[in-house]
Amino acid sequence: MPVSCLMLGGQMDLDWQEIFASSVPAAELVLRGTLMYWFLFIIFRFVVRRDVGSVGIADVLLLVIVADASQNAMAGEYTSLSDGVVLVSTLIAWNVIFDWLSFRSPAFRKFAIATSLHLVRDGIILKRNMRREFITDDELWQQLRKEGIESLDEVKDVFLEANGDFSVIKR
Repeated sequence: MPVSCLMLGGQMDLDWQEIFASSVPAAELVLRGTLMYWFLFIIFRFVVRRDVGSVGIADVLLLVIVADASQNAMAGEYTSLSDGVVLVSTLIAWNVIFDWLSFRSPAFRKFAIATSLHLVRDGIILKRNMRREFITDDELWQQLRKEGIESLDEVKDVFLEANGDFSVIKR
């Protein structure tokens, strides 16, 4: 039954049942949240690695989808807060599970966390690896100049790290 409340001098009816009762089965929300988390994790892990910057992939992923799920719950895309709570809880649970598994399992860590990619070895540019990440010579040289390097003869190794940064090891 709607409850009336006085708001800014006007009358507003609130249907507390509609606000808090789940409009979508919890199992469906958990499944949708799980499938979206895994889809986005795979995309972030294998496709957009170098664009993420210094924030971890899982952190960016969680931030984006939790914000979207929360916004949908608040804006009424779902018809109750309970739907949003279940979905956000599912996403956070997956993030905690990934963090725990990455900490506990070296095999899972290899899957969940990108390894560094060798871009220059002993002063020789590894074009195949640069193509794999769509890194141009200009982008590589920009990073080398930041390190004060003028010639590849000064470079032992350059790596693209999992967080998107470049590591330069001088000779």
